[in-house]
Amino acid sequence: MPTAGYAYADAGVRQSRNRLFLSNKLQAQIKDDPDKSRICVGELPITEKQAQKLRLEPRSHLSPVLEKCSFRLCANESYQNAELELEALTGVKVGHSTLHRLVSRQDLPQPSALQAVSEVSLDGGKVRLRSLGQECEWRDYKAVRLGGIYYGAFFHDHQSLLDWVNSQRLVTPLVCLGDGHDGVWKLFTEIGSSSTRLEILDWYHLRENLYKVGGSLKRR
Repeated sequence: MPTAGYAYADAGVRQSRNRLFLSNKLQAQIKDDPDKSRICVGELPITEKQAQKLRLEPRSHLSPVLEKCSFRLCANESYQNAELELEALTGVKVGHSTLHRLVSRQDLPQPSALQAVSEVSLDGGKVRLRSLGQECEWRDYKAVRLGGIYYGAFFHDHQSLLDWVNSQRLVTPLVCLGDGHDGVWKLFTEIGSSSTRLEILDWYHLRENLYKVGGSLKRR
């Protein structure tokens, strides 16, 4: 008996005239129920044996590549917009609530630098939170860059940010680049040690605040 229908838009699927067709390679993999495996218009009945061959996760109604596409869209825009874009690109509708749950279930560990870290950049930003029946709120988060290669963002979790940075192989001197916000420099005091840090105010904020210390952009 077929299991629940799977929304399927994978590497072995082609789009033609707004319909999704299984490629010959994928058709050859599915032998249990050939009458229901030749064509896919958004949803495809899949048996348990077929799901194993296609490496579909249990209780997941999305193919691996469709999940990957969902993650990429959710990383770049809101869940609501990701729902619209996913349907426009693949013809498969996945609700924004489903996308939110999909992302929330993932374990996304921060990367470990493959080389020694000589530069850390810190900055803050704001993210808009929307709740049903309530006004939108803007809340702060912190973002960090290591050596111009590795990036991480942390929402209301400064300790995880510090733990991640301090777990890397930090060299001396460690260049710490940030703006003039007190919250940024407070975090820098807990990274490395005062004897190893070389703290630098970024050029744009330096220009904005140079006059406060009697400086001038005209002086060289």
